[in-house]
Amino acid sequence: MHIIVAITGASGVEYGITLVKYLSSKQDITFDLIISEEGKALISHESTVKIDELASGAENLYDNSDIAAPISSGSRNFDAMVIVPCSFSTLAKIRAGIADNLITRVAAVALKETRKLILVPRETPLNTIQLKNMAKLAKLDVCILPAMPAFYHKPRDIQDIFNFIVGKILDQLNIENDLYNRWGK
Repeated sequence: MHIIVAITGASGVEYGITLVKYLSSKQDITFDLIISEEGKALISHESTVKIDELASGAENLYDNSDIAAPISSGSRNFDAMVIVPCSFSTLAKIRAGIADNLITRVAAVALKETRKLILVPRETPLNTIQLKNMAKLAKLDVCILPAMPAFYHKPRDIQDIFNFIVGKILDQLNIENDLYNRWGK
């Protein structure tokens, strides 16, 4: 399986970092990584992880301005794209068909090639425009997976909360994981 992971400028970059670290540990999964400039700023602000360290497990780290990168073409095979966290600006551009950077271009490719597209918005509260944009994308079979942790798994620390959301992302990708305790277990 080959996945495109994008990190945008929404607070909650630890969700993306946790996903990248998990994917890096898997032999049978490869991934490319795109980090927007705003995402890079938030990684620096919200975590102690360095970009080169984060990208070390990726096949490629692409600059978001590289609209001609190989992954921007429908002829380049990938199984899924996950944007985590996904800013509402990015979500709105995808909903409107605006492909003005690599992240939104690859999302457009995922849509046109009917590949799995998972958006993980992290914002609260939500306004009507944001809700309508998410509903429109959901009607196009985009998986909208808000970073809304549950607590039935009795998280012991904040990493358990990140793991819960990343586990849910992996579930959507049909990747076996034990990042959280499932209901009833």
